[in-house]
Amino acid sequence: MKAMRQPKLYGRLASWWPLMSPPAEYSREARFFCCLFQAHCAQRPRSVLELGSGGGHTASHLKRHFRMTLVDRAPAMLAVSRRLNPECAHIAGDMRALRLNRSFDAVLIHDAVGYMTSERDLRRALTTAFVHCRPGGMALFVPDFVRENFQPGVSMGGSDGGRGGLRYLEWTHDPDPADTRYSVELVFVLNPLRGRVRVVHDRHVLGLFGRKDWRRWIGEAGFRFKAAPFRHPDLPPGRHEVFLGLKPRAAGV
Repeated sequence: MKAMRQPKLYGRLASWWPLMSPPAEYSREARFFCCLFQAHCAQRPRSVLELGSGGGHTASHLKRHFRMTLVDRAPAMLAVSRRLNPECAHIAGDMRALRLNRSFDAVLIHDAVGYMTSERDLRRALTTAFVHCRPGGMALFVPDFVRENFQPGVSMGGSDGGRGGLRYLEWTHDPDPADTRYSVELVFVLNPLRGRVRVVHDRHVLGLFGRKDWRRWIGEAGFRFKAAPFRHPDLPPGRHEVFLGLKPRAAGV
């Protein structure tokens, strides 16, 4: 299995993640996910596996409602999450190949699913979600874009905190519309409490697939496909969706 290139943000810059995207900003989104789990699982969900959990900011809200098991392939991001969520189980693993030999009421793959840049990798991640989902449970997939709603753009942000200040400029673009990838260029200005201000460029390459592809591959993984409007204060109403994989009650694990 080919190793994915790790962006700097998930390695040597991981400790800055809480200043780029503070945990408090995830509360509404987590509430939306929680409602979906409760509405679509056949039984009241109690355990959730998050694949590609990153710094654990979504989990910091979901852990109030579920037993969270958090999986990420970046050790530095797991370290950030452990500080924020010491009560949650943390496992180093790749969502394309992980096998824990146990199942969960629900599985979440947030925007980390975007790092699946080929059909093969995305289908492997969907299979991982299926084999870890209990019959009657559900998996939730939250890509930033599908082919039909992709839009290039520029944004900026950042905040100040215990270790200093961070500001960033983010440019999303598609260098080759004929392939299944797009790029996000990030420029960070880091101002530590001790030391000099520095500027770092970081490139993220993400997957871009059509809605019909998502529907077909989720179904071929063994789920029943369902889409739901993504209700998020930072997104235009009606433009974005999340994808649900509902696991039949009779399906084996």
